[in-house]
Amino acid sequence: MEEQHGPDIEANQSPGSQENTASSPLASAFLRQHPEWVSEVVNALGETTYVIPREQIVAACAFLKSTPELEFNFLADLCGFDRGPEEEPRFEVNYHLFSTTRHHRLRLKVLLNEDDPHVPTVTGVWRTANWHERETFDLFGIIFDDHPDLRRILLPDDWQGHALRKDFPLRGYEPYSLK
Repeated sequence: MEEQHGPDIEANQSPGSQENTASSPLASAFLRQHPEWVSEVVNALGETTYVIPREQIVAACAFLKSTPELEFNFLADLCGFDRGPEEEPRFEVNYHLFSTTRHHRLRLKVLLNEDDPHVPTVTGVWRTANWHERETFDLFGIIFDDHPDLRRILLPDDWQGHALRKDFPLRGYEPYSLK
């Protein structure tokens, strides 16, 4: 039986497939230069997501920002996601990119295991990543290697745990005091 998809949802594709490169000019330009940087392409609801190995995220971001036909000069958002303690890989880091000159969007996704929640910082590509990465560290415990100032940004310094992890108690750890 063949899987059915709605009009705006395409199946996940491997980076080398013909379907994949034809699905978007962005995919074509990026994959033509560096197909090894993309482990999966997901097209859903009019958005394209590239799953990138963590070791390649800085190079991929620098390429997407500096390539004239792409010009992703704005990191609109960087956020974490906890799939839950029963899932592996447990964590995602999502990079929402926008080109202010070409008016296109792209999402990059890095998957991380619970035992090794490290990813290189992209603060050298976009300075605004500094605050986004600190927030993701604070709320999910994802560690951004070589970050210039990786410390809590929203919760108090003596807070225990990471509040947006799915295994964090709904009422927090008691008793807690704001000293």
